[in-house]
Amino acid sequence: MPRMIYDYTKSTLENVSFDPNLFKKELRKGIKNLMPYEIELLGRWLMYYTSSRPDLKNCLSEFSSDFNVKGLA
Repeated sequence: MPRMIYDYTKSTLENVSFDPNLFKKELRKGIKNLMPYEIELLGRWLMYYTSSRPDLKNCLSEFSSDFNVKGLA
Protein backbone atom coordinates (compact mmCIF):
# COMPACT_ATOMS: atom_id res chain seq x y z
CA MET A 1 0.00 0.00 0.00
CA PRO A 2 2.77 2.56 0.69
CA ARG A 3 3.87 2.26 -2.92
CA MET A 4 0.44 3.47 -3.94
CA ILE A 5 0.94 6.65 -1.91
CA TYR A 6 4.32 7.21 -3.57
CA ASP A 7 2.80 6.78 -7.03
CA TYR A 8 -0.12 9.01 -6.11
CA THR A 9 2.29 11.72 -4.90
CA LYS A 10 4.24 11.61 -8.17
CA SER A 11 1.05 11.75 -10.20
CA THR A 12 -0.25 14.70 -8.20
CA LEU A 13 3.03 16.58 -8.60
CA GLU A 14 2.95 16.03 -12.35
CA ASN A 15 -0.63 17.30 -12.50
CA VAL A 16 0.08 20.51 -10.57
CA SER A 17 3.44 21.27 -12.16
CA PHE A 18 1.92 24.20 -14.03
CA ASP A 19 1.93 26.25 -10.78
CA PRO A 20 5.13 26.34 -8.65
CA ASN A 21 3.23 27.38 -5.51
CA LEU A 22 0.77 24.53 -5.83
CA PHE A 23 3.67 22.19 -6.61
CA LYS A 24 5.35 23.18 -3.32
CA LYS A 25 2.12 22.71 -1.38
CA GLU A 26 1.55 19.23 -2.80
CA LEU A 27 5.20 18.28 -2.29
CA ARG A 28 4.94 19.30 1.36
CA LYS A 29 1.84 17.10 1.78
CA GLY A 30 3.48 14.22 -0.03
CA ILE A 31 6.57 14.29 2.18
CA LYS A 32 4.37 14.00 5.27
CA ASN A 33 2.75 10.81 3.96
CA LEU A 34 5.79 8.93 2.66
CA MET A 35 8.19 6.56 4.35
CA PRO A 36 11.85 7.68 4.58
CA TYR A 37 13.02 5.40 1.76
CA GLU A 38 10.16 6.66 -0.43
CA ILE A 39 11.19 10.25 0.25
CA GLU A 40 14.65 9.38 -1.05
CA LEU A 41 13.10 7.82 -4.17
CA LEU A 42 10.94 10.89 -4.63
CA GLY A 43 14.04 13.08 -4.38
CA ARG A 44 15.69 11.14 -7.19
CA TRP A 45 12.56 11.38 -9.29
CA LEU A 46 12.36 15.13 -8.61
CA MET A 47 15.94 15.59 -9.82
CA TYR A 48 14.98 13.95 -13.11
CA TYR A 49 11.56 15.61 -13.42
CA THR A 50 12.76 19.15 -12.66
CA SER A 51 15.93 18.98 -14.75
CA SER A 52 14.16 20.72 -17.62
CA ARG A 53 11.86 22.81 -15.41
CA PRO A 54 13.86 25.62 -13.75
CA ASP A 55 10.70 27.16 -12.29
CA LEU A 56 10.08 23.95 -10.32
CA LYS A 57 13.76 23.34 -9.54
CA ASN A 58 13.79 26.64 -7.63
CA CYS A 59 10.91 25.36 -5.48
CA LEU A 60 13.00 22.48 -4.20
CA SER A 61 15.50 24.55 -2.24
CA GLU A 62 13.31 24.67 0.87
CA PHE A 63 12.94 20.88 0.80
CA SER A 64 16.60 19.97 0.25
CA SER A 65 17.04 18.86 3.88
CA ASP A 66 14.13 16.40 3.48
CA PHE A 67 15.86 14.49 0.68
CA ASN A 68 19.03 12.47 1.02
CA VAL A 69 20.01 12.95 -2.61
CA LYS A 70 23.15 14.74 -3.80
CA GLY A 71 22.55 17.52 -6.26
CA LEU A 72 18.97 18.26 -5.25
CA ALA A 73 18.34 22.01 -5.07
